[in-house]
Amino acid sequence: MVQKISSLFEALKKTSPIIRNVKVPDSLAFRMVPTDQGISLSVVDASGKEVDPGYEFYSGPERSILKEINRVREQEAFSIDWDEKSSDSLFYLNGNDYLLSLLLDSDCCVDAKGEKIRLASGDARVRLTIIEQDKEILSGAGQEKRGKQENRVEQENRIEQENRIKQENGLETSMELWHGLKQILPMVPVTETHILSNQTIYRVKPLGSHFDSLALFETTLGFDLLEQYLTLLFSNLTNVEIFYSGYTVTRGDSKKTRPALIFENIAPDQSLHLRVSATYPGFSPDFFDNFDMDRIVSVNEMEKIIMISPLVHGDIAACFQYIQNALKRHARSLKQDKAIYVQDNFMVIESALAKLFITRELSSLLLQFTVMGAEKLKSYKVKYVKPVLGLNLSHGIDFLEGEATLELSGEKFTINDVLKQYQKESYVRLSDGTNAIINPEYMEKLARIFKKQKSGVRVSFFDLPVVEELIGEKIAKEAFNKSREIFLGFNKLKNSRKQLPEINATLRNYQKQGFRWASYLYKHKLGGCLADDMGLGKTIQAIALMASIYPAQKQPTLIVMPKTLLFNWESELKRFAPKLSFSLYYGQIRDIKTLLKHHIILTTYAMVRNDIEQLKEEKFHMVILDESQNIKNLNAKTSKAVMLLQADHRLALSGTPIENNLGELYSLFRFLNPAMFGMASDFTKNYLNPIQKDDNKAVVKELKKKIYPFILRRLKTEVLKDLPDKMEQTLFVDMTREQTKLYDQRRLMYKRAIKEEIQTKGLKRSKFFILQALGELRQIASIPEIKSDNRIISPKREILMEHVADAVAGRHKVLVFANYLHSLECVSQDMEASGIDHLVMTGASRDRGQIVERFQNDDNCQALLMTLKTGGLGLNLTAADYVFLFDPWWNIAAENQAIDRAHRMGQKNIVFSYRLIARKSIEEKILKLQEKKKKLFDSLIASDNASIKQMDEDDIELLLGEES
Repeated sequence: MVQKISSLFEALKKTSPIIRNVKVPDSLAFRMVPTDQGISLSVVDASGKEVDPGYEFYSGPERSILKEINRVREQEAFSIDWDEKSSDSLFYLNGNDYLLSLLLDSDCCVDAKGEKIRLASGDARVRLTIIEQDKEILSGAGQEKRGKQENRVEQENRIEQENRIKQENGLETSMELWHGLKQILPMVPVTETHILSNQTIYRVKPLGSHFDSLALFETTLGFDLLEQYLTLLFSNLTNVEIFYSGYTVTRGDSKKTRPALIFENIAPDQSLHLRVSATYPGFSPDFFDNFDMDRIVSVNEMEKIIMISPLVHGDIAACFQYIQNALKRHARSLKQDKAIYVQDNFMVIESALAKLFITRELSSLLLQFTVMGAEKLKSYKVKYVKPVLGLNLSHGIDFLEGEATLELSGEKFTINDVLKQYQKESYVRLSDGTNAIINPEYMEKLARIFKKQKSGVRVSFFDLPVVEELIGEKIAKEAFNKSREIFLGFNKLKNSRKQLPEINATLRNYQKQGFRWASYLYKHKLGGCLADDMGLGKTIQAIALMASIYPAQKQPTLIVMPKTLLFNWESELKRFAPKLSFSLYYGQIRDIKTLLKHHIILTTYAMVRNDIEQLKEEKFHMVILDESQNIKNLNAKTSKAVMLLQADHRLALSGTPIENNLGELYSLFRFLNPAMFGMASDFTKNYLNPIQKDDNKAVVKELKKKIYPFILRRLKTEVLKDLPDKMEQTLFVDMTREQTKLYDQRRLMYKRAIKEEIQTKGLKRSKFFILQALGELRQIASIPEIKSDNRIISPKREILMEHVADAVAGRHKVLVFANYLHSLECVSQDMEASGIDHLVMTGASRDRGQIVERFQNDDNCQALLMTLKTGGLGLNLTAADYVFLFDPWWNIAAENQAIDRAHRMGQKNIVFSYRLIARKSIEEKILKLQEKKKKLFDSLIASDNASIKQMDEDDIELLLGEES
């Protein structure tokens, strides 16, 4: 014990002299200055002169800081920096969190000008903003030439130059610091958790050990490099948000690299040089060789998703060993023990052994590895072949039928024979014994496009643009010129002189273009989805189409919508096209025969589902689906009913045509153009699995090309340049002690009960009970008054009213969305007590038009309270610029739809939206689950017939478990 105490005293002895002959300043300050090497720190006196006093002359925070500086200097004395001039009074913070915390507590920090540096209250966040550059590509004489008539060569050269420049300078990135709703500039990292801007230090979530590399990620890059760029970002930094207009950031499951076998070259002595590395779709092996990554980022242009996934590195060493063992085995048969040279992941193989190895192992190599450089293997009887596609097709109804051949190195094969051999061997054997290697993406594309028949093949009309890519323009003109002209017609719509119908509205230019597009589809009996962003006027464009068809057409058009939109459609038809007759198929008395006398019949999805036996017998001229995401689940009763409706023409309207996954895209086009994708199993095999499981960029590109003519999507930011921004924020609210006690009692009870229920009945049969449990916990977290006879008051009400009162005092109008009617009742009581003039609208409200009109036009009406389902669709509420989600729905798309009631055409102010989340409750846990599982919540709690098919027991444990 004595020995331990003596060691303690010895270790803590002073190392500096007790008395030093120095002048001691009365007061000190610690000057922090950003430099290229980081944040420099120096000690200064009251006049700003650098000093180097001993800590022994001071007490309190100054003493602690000087001691820490002295300790750091002693550590740095053991290292030599040849580039930096030594200074007794200056050194760099270099991410020293402890020293920074001492400095901030001291209140003695100053900047280069002597101004005090303070710590901002609350946390800030770091955001990466990605914007698409919008600049003139050509200038001067080049611009003048664009205005003149160009010959074909000049035009092709110009387009090639524009595409090249766009690819090189497509995106611009910037790092930003946000504190609340305010952007802070400039931004200088101090430590992993603190950032300096002017005279303020902001606390942020840990950025990782490479925090000082933030500035490196401010750059310009082509879109083709975006995935590599973001992969490096998230492999080196943490807790950085991304803002890229239109894109959603999600967390994906782990991804694994695939081994790549790269044939580098054949030397003059015919020895083979090969390398083993790793690859992943969209990334080259060199990228994996040069950078260390633990995350992989994929950018899905189809669904506008940026997915960040943990990266699992495949065992490259085991793959390398596999090749070595195969080589040694063949070397023994040739009695060549020294025919292989190995260094790291690189091999040189003697000619005879290389030839035997390639000949015998080719098929297994192609199956196990991503093979690169196969075109260099000619001397080993392996040939990289570029196929030539030949077609002899005749027109069917939805398909073209006939013969298709592939020419490989001068030999002709039927496509069916090539596909059969390739799918078995991964290559095609030519008559001279050569193994023909064909680009796998090309072969997969052929398998998707050409369907085998008893005699020859058939090709879908909708695949013709992809087929033209394969055979070229000249042959396409000969093979299917008539169908080809239909697709080319889409490119001419911008200059179309299609006469606009007479309606009581002046269409914007993009709306005129939407009308021309819909009219072109109508002319050729093709279905399409008008997928404009919320608030861009999809309804008026559809009404314009109806006005161009009627009254000449005698058969009626059926328009199907959620019941909340019936009022909106009635109002819009009366306002913009009073000459069109319409009637409602809704309510207790429904006589379809009477309604058929009108031009337009308005009904709901529920009515179609319930009365499909009668409706499927009628022949409509056109069926229009508004908010067509209602048929996203192909197996739902509503979707099945809609598919049975008979019509010559079909159109869909939706601001969110794909909410959760590509399966919804199939359901949409199953209604619009049934022949486009064939059976659901075909779509899953050809598109859904390659895109969602394999992240296949080539398939994404092909699918985009296939559906591009039939989905018209414009964003507010593209067509309404003057539309202000919307700012979104989450307000976390702590539950009260009584609320927490009630919540935990019910949580523990349900946790035990659900466990027993699942053990007895299984997860699938327990879904109703689980949803009941989750629903009650959500109620307690948000509006505990429901479960406590109003004894426990929700703290959300106080937070909400504070924000509402501030907004109303500033002459702003407010929207409040809630899921539970009791929430609206309580908030309404609070507003009444505060003297705030407000309106309430629910599913039971009959006078919605009057409610909306008063809110929009009466300056005295300051707030509108609505259930999310009632107000989430079809309403124009641009008088409001503050939106509050009291107990938000967990489908992000539904929340966005609610916010977009205010953030839409006609809005002149920035829209601020807030969602209130009860901390340490199921609400906060579902936010975590949103990160874990991509947009789970529409299938979890999206409707009265909710399904938990995507949940597992781990998810339930997360929702009902204790806070970690």
